[in-house]
Amino acid sequence: MMAQPQLEKKLLPRGRAPLTGKAVAALCVASFAVGLLLSGRVSLLPSASASSKVKATSDGSAGCDDNRKLGESHDPKGIMNEVSRTHHAIRSLDKAVSSLEMELAVERARSGVAGGAGADVSSRVPQKALVVIGINTAFSSKKRRDSLRETWVPTGEKLRRLEKEKGIVIRFVIGRSGTAGAGGGPADRAIDAEEADNKDFMRLEDHVEGYHELSSKTRIYFATAVATWDADFYVKVDDDVHVNLGMLTTRLAKYRARPRVYVGCMKSGPVLSQRGVKYHEPEYWKFGDVGNKYFRHATGQIYAVSKDLAAYISVNQPILHRYANEDVSLGAWLIGLEVEHVDDRSMCCATPPAAVRFVDCEWKKRAGNVCAASFDWSCSGVCRSVDRMKLIHNACGEGQEAVWSAAAT
Repeated sequence: MMAQPQLEKKLLPRGRAPLTGKAVAALCVASFAVGLLLSGRVSLLPSASASSKVKATSDGSAGCDDNRKLGESHDPKGIMNEVSRTHHAIRSLDKAVSSLEMELAVERARSGVAGGAGADVSSRVPQKALVVIGINTAFSSKKRRDSLRETWVPTGEKLRRLEKEKGIVIRFVIGRSGTAGAGGGPADRAIDAEEADNKDFMRLEDHVEGYHELSSKTRIYFATAVATWDADFYVKVDDDVHVNLGMLTTRLAKYRARPRVYVGCMKSGPVLSQRGVKYHEPEYWKFGDVGNKYFRHATGQIYAVSKDLAAYISVNQPILHRYANEDVSLGAWLIGLEVEHVDDRSMCCATPPAAVRFVDCEWKKRAGNVCAASFDWSCSGVCRSVDRMKLIHNACGEGQEAVWSAAAT
């Protein structure tokens, strides 16, 4: 009996961040649901005075009335109504508890990430947002970043205004070069200078850049983003993909009321066991016999996850297994959970590399179906994106004012 207080101390260590207003509200809702549940159960039990009254009356109209009431209380329809109300109360309680658990997971994620950065960061209140869009980039991709800044990524005051008025946060996501010494190597200093000019980077201090480290980068990105912004959705997109911000946020806003949402172009490609080929999977044997396909998952060019899933990844990142391909890793982290997979083909419109008059995303725009994101499958992005991003933007872009009329926070 003395072990329980010790367990409570472990669960509530010193320095834990206090519950947010949302968490307190969720706890109140849970308590209210418990009250409903208990009141529903009590109503099923006859009171002691009623039982005595029934036993004491053997004849007469009063006895008949009481017997009739007792018979009604055992009516199958009445019992089923009580069961239905109790079931509804249990479901309400389950939803309230799930909401509370999500809020606590988010707070643990923020405390864990911020705690390693010092008290100054841990005391900072995360900024509310509709969506955080992390653009995966590399040290050698400055021309790609510039091509995005010249097309669909706002710069300067427009970027700040988009965050403040629409809750749309956009950052280029990059780690460190791994070069020892204060300030890192020349590549790190070049990014620092670019950040000073544009103020549009998210630096992952604990990540060393490398193509085979994309799964680790994804985990750290979600953890850092959750600790910095309190957003409804977190998006990862490559730096050679064209995005229409207004359409993307409008489509995501439709799922704000749903828990555990995973949005993207779902696919199921072959598991490549041959060494030396692109996208080779060293752990191919885990997916069954040779020639099998992966489970359904969103293609890696662009995808979005809701707040609770991002928090789950952040909290559990030390034990989330990394496969060779980043998009497969994300799918594996989520496949065992109660997750709604949304296959949104608007997030993978085609931009063929051939010099055709109209590309797929342009045809759809002319038909009134503006795409959320566009790229070419054969290039895993816009082919020759530095040269063609402006062409794609002119052909498939939604217009500069579209994002301002999109769903607000």
